[in-house]
Amino acid sequence: MAEATATRSSVVPLAAFAAGAVVALLIGVYGSLHDPTLEPVVLLGFGSMTAMKVYLAFAAAVVAIGQVLGGLWLYGKLGIAAPPWLGTAHRLSGLVAVLLATPVAINCRWALGFQAGEETATRVLLHSVVGCAVYGALVVKVVAVHSRRGPGWLLPVAGGLLFATLIVAVWTSAVWYVGDSGWPSATASE
Repeated sequence: MAEATATRSSVVPLAAFAAGAVVALLIGVYGSLHDPTLEPVVLLGFGSMTAMKVYLAFAAAVVAIGQVLGGLWLYGKLGIAAPPWLGTAHRLSGLVAVLLATPVAINCRWALGFQAGEETATRVLLHSVVGCAVYGALVVKVVAVHSRRGPGWLLPVAGGLLFATLIVAVWTSAVWYVGDSGWPSATASE
């Protein structure tokens, strides 16, 4: 019986990671095959695609840091009792992080594509790969959250993977841009 339970619980993480890998791969393939338009899909009131991407990426990273702290608090890792509203706040802030990051990702894939090749800077290639991995990690996290049969380690690993990929994506884009060029004007055209 214990062997059957162990086998069953190992199916959930394998399925979650396989589904996440397929999503990340499909986003990368789409980005590679799609001819970049170099035109934004949506600006959401910002004056340029760069400004929209930088500000929303930073906002998503701040919310993601809050997600990690909220998760640690929920699971008793901070040494103080979590208030009853924290679970709802944690779920809502996770949704906010995804909503902030999605227009950035859509503009990246549509307008800029997946950039790889001999002349591609390492930072840009890393950003292209990790940008795809963010949404694969999101799939893993969603499966982990909704699975009742997954092992106890799956949810924190999935959350950590999502956080790490998002932070690397932001670091190789928005943080790099601000360090190199300063904060873009939120209203000026490119």
